[in-house]
Amino acid sequence: MTASAPVHGTWEPHPAGRWEDGFLSGNGHHGALVLGDPNDERVVVTHHTLVRPGGRDPRPPQLADELPALQDRLLAGDTTAAESFTDGRPLQWVQPFHPAFQVRLRRPSGDCPGHRRDVDFTTGVVRAVCTGWTSRVFVSRADDVIVQQVTGPGLTLDIDLDHRLPGAPAGLGVGHGAVLTPEGAQLSLRARYPDSDLACTGVTLVAVTGGTTTLVPPGVHIEGARSVLLLTRVHRHTGELDVVAQGRALRDLPMEYDELLDRHVALHRTAYERVTLDLAADPAERALPGSELLHRPRSAALLERLFAAGRYHLLSASGLFPPRLTGLWTGDWNTAWSGAFTTNANLNLQTASAAAAALPEVTEAHAALIHRQLPHWRENAGAVFGARGVVAPTHTDGESGHTCHFAREYPHHLWTAGADWLLKPLVDHDETHGTRDPRTAAALAEVALFYEDFLTRTDENGQLVVVPSYSPENRPANASWITLNAAMDLSAARHALRTAASYHPGPDADRWHALADRLPPHRINADGALAEWAWPGLEDSYDHRHLSHLYGVWPLDEITPYDSPELATAAHRALELRGAENDSAHGHLHHALIAARLRDGDRVAHALGQVLDGDFFHTSLMSAHYPNRDVYNADAAHTLPAVLIEMLVQSTQDRLVLLPALPAAYPSGALRGVRTRFGAEIDLTWTQDGAVAVIRPGRTHRVELRTSTGTESLHLVAGEDHVLTLRAW
Repeated sequence: MTASAPVHGTWEPHPAGRWEDGFLSGNGHHGALVLGDPNDERVVVTHHTLVRPGGRDPRPPQLADELPALQDRLLAGDTTAAESFTDGRPLQWVQPFHPAFQVRLRRPSGDCPGHRRDVDFTTGVVRAVCTGWTSRVFVSRADDVIVQQVTGPGLTLDIDLDHRLPGAPAGLGVGHGAVLTPEGAQLSLRARYPDSDLACTGVTLVAVTGGTTTLVPPGVHIEGARSVLLLTRVHRHTGELDVVAQGRALRDLPMEYDELLDRHVALHRTAYERVTLDLAADPAERALPGSELLHRPRSAALLERLFAAGRYHLLSASGLFPPRLTGLWTGDWNTAWSGAFTTNANLNLQTASAAAAALPEVTEAHAALIHRQLPHWRENAGAVFGARGVVAPTHTDGESGHTCHFAREYPHHLWTAGADWLLKPLVDHDETHGTRDPRTAAALAEVALFYEDFLTRTDENGQLVVVPSYSPENRPANASWITLNAAMDLSAARHALRTAASYHPGPDADRWHALADRLPPHRINADGALAEWAWPGLEDSYDHRHLSHLYGVWPLDEITPYDSPELATAAHRALELRGAENDSAHGHLHHALIAARLRDGDRVAHALGQVLDGDFFHTSLMSAHYPNRDVYNADAAHTLPAVLIEMLVQSTQDRLVLLPALPAAYPSGALRGVRTRFGAEIDLTWTQDGAVAVIRPGRTHRVELRTSTGTESLHLVAGEDHVLTLRAW
């Protein structure tokens, strides 16, 4: 192990010319993306609520009356029966996420020696320095405001709010405001959406120390100042926003940068520093700028920094909502896939580390999204399936939870596993903290009620059939997309019913367990692989980015090498046969998570290598969806910490697995502060000679310990540290 510590930040010696390379700050509500030339600094302002209204029909399709006939046709072997099972509407995307505007700070033209920009993950401060001035930006968790301070002798600045970002609609109704105030000035920008009474309005308070302040509409000119403090908020609203009242609210905040920072850091640093990873990287490599590290994809220092950046960005993107496809940030109105919360893979992958990596803030944001939308989930269940309970959509913009996304290749309105998939992180949170959130309990009961009404068809053996059934976003080689008994649907139904039963003991639990017992087992195909569809005659399609059929391996514990070795072997064979299709980052890291559960360190290393070698990361250390930094997307950035934790520590309520899938490239290191689902905190250190785990139980419990050298039982007592020494493996 090296004496120096991993780096908790990143830096660059050159400006960010592309918004994708801008350093990021956020508090889960507001986001700031900092880029630009030293003489034209830009801070792109975002907010989770900023979605552009469109002319879509938000209702779920009214299909319940026609569902029995569809089920009959599918059971009779009509493999294309569902291809036109809609109410006639075309595919509808959700309202697209977009940026608000950019705060522009222009300085007189000239050289800028000594330029450097950096971001401190422990504080969330993005800094740019140049001879003669320093700029700092952070987004406060305490005060929900974007804070920017520029200091230097005799500052000369022109400041304005500029809506002209890529893709901004030509029909935006833009209005500017600029007034002098006792502090300096107040700027505002209103952008009204075309053909809508909705708008977004930003207000920036400019507090100037020294020098003179002059209005130069739509902005302000500052001459000879020592310090300039900018406080910015943005709101999405109907009608007009009272910018005077918003200005007063900003003036009620402290006007001292250090005080604002201290209030924020008390919340941010506490969360960020709970878990750390040290891979014994070369100190010289740790000191490199991120852009140079990215050209060393096998560097342990790069993986350390990406782990740290992933935790930082995930925390910063989570608050009002969990992260979108782009986290909390975008510099372009034309966000890919509408910048939605995509729930059939991406959202759960991005938040996969929340419980183990001690980020309950992320799970709380995830829960908030779910609970706000449960009324819409109920309408989905009734409209499409004629059932009680809830059905989750595959895409949401944060406002609507209705399912309205249909195409022949993407019949997401018939996907029934989504509610269990989305509630699983809330269950993990409850297990980790030893609590039972009554909201989670209530939602689980509604999922079970849906299955009671939906699971009514049986096969010739009397076993229940999931019909219609969908394995996102794949199809059998010899059938259409909607079929019967997709493996994910079977696993989700079993898990939802049994989990709901554990939260609601009594007659309901007995009924739900009995229903789960009637579901068919998984099928092993002729290749020895776990079949993606457990229905005779349906052939697997292996080259696909999604791994929905291995839901029972990860994130569930339905299929493990310990409890179900035959199924685990079949799942591993399915993983071996799976292609990467279009090289999506989420596909590679989903593959790695499953490989870690199946104790295959070589496969974890290969999947990680596909991402690290594929040029998926911008110099901001935010990621892309495809290789060569194509399509700004947070999947890789946010999911990578979960992969690294899973290869080192895994847990259930009754089991601890240490170093299950450690790649040979990382022979020594330390993971500190990781949480388990049996309520303990663990510090793990390892070298080629062995490992030491310090377990700090929060509750008394007996667990099974699994390592490469065997199995033993551990009796853990709340409040008493338990030290394990493991010999070399």
